[in-house]
Amino acid sequence: MRSRTQYPMNTKLLVIAIIVVFFLLFVFRSTFSSSNDQVSSQIAQKVIPKAVSGSLRNIQKSPKCSETCNKIPPSLAQALVHYSTSTITPQQTSKEISVTKKILDMKSPCNFLVFGLGHDSLMWSSLNFNGRTVFLEEDKAWIEQIKKRFPMLESYHVTYDSKVNQADGLMEAGKGPECTAVGETRHSVCQLALKGLPEDVYETTWDLIMVDAPTGYYDEAPGRMSAIYTAGMMARNRAEGETDVFVHDETLVIYLSFIVDSSLCSRKKRSCNYQI
Repeated sequence: MRSRTQYPMNTKLLVIAIIVVFFLLFVFRSTFSSSNDQVSSQIAQKVIPKAVSGSLRNIQKSPKCSETCNKIPPSLAQALVHYSTSTITPQQTSKEISVTKKILDMKSPCNFLVFGLGHDSLMWSSLNFNGRTVFLEEDKAWIEQIKKRFPMLESYHVTYDSKVNQADGLMEAGKGPECTAVGETRHSVCQLALKGLPEDVYETTWDLIMVDAPTGYYDEAPGRMSAIYTAGMMARNRAEGETDVFVHDETLVIYLSFIVDSSLCSRKKRSCNYQI
């Protein structure tokens, strides 16, 4: 056994050791904390300004909605001004226009082909905003007149060989196999097929077609037999999807919807089942 006189010395040493350990821990902790604060401060000084400046740059670059989202497109603005100041009545009545407008509301923007260029053409182009609207017109002088007023409208001159006094014979010819066969109109041998249209008109898949021309109220006028037939063949010849066809006369609008299911079509035989 150890003598009693050694206990006080051992106790003092133990207390001193504990104090030294706590002091070292305190110094180490303070140094580590200070180092972390310096590093955090440096990171904050470098990273945060970059992030804030980047955000500010993005805000500055992003367009203001008040400048882009809430501004009326120039074409629509022009249509509003034109129809609010014009005293000329379009060819179709409000009731007749509403028939086509219902389909445009669902399909636009889309590809819209119109036989005829008239006082309502700017309206149709505006209702199909961001879509493509093409007008086919028989009168060259009228096309030039409209282009001066509304240069944004896309129109082409078309020549018709048919006449109103030939309607009965053409309708009978339309029942023949060369006219009932489904195929591209530009290569058709049918008398009713329009073969002189711009190539782009044949190659485009049209979602809506309106037949509101050519002239048909006297015997020597071209009539609308060829336009109606060609519109129907364009609708039937699409690979798949739906084409809506509107035929406007002086007293009514006829609406036909050609729905083509590609699974029912034979590419080689060019034969399909159609729902009208």
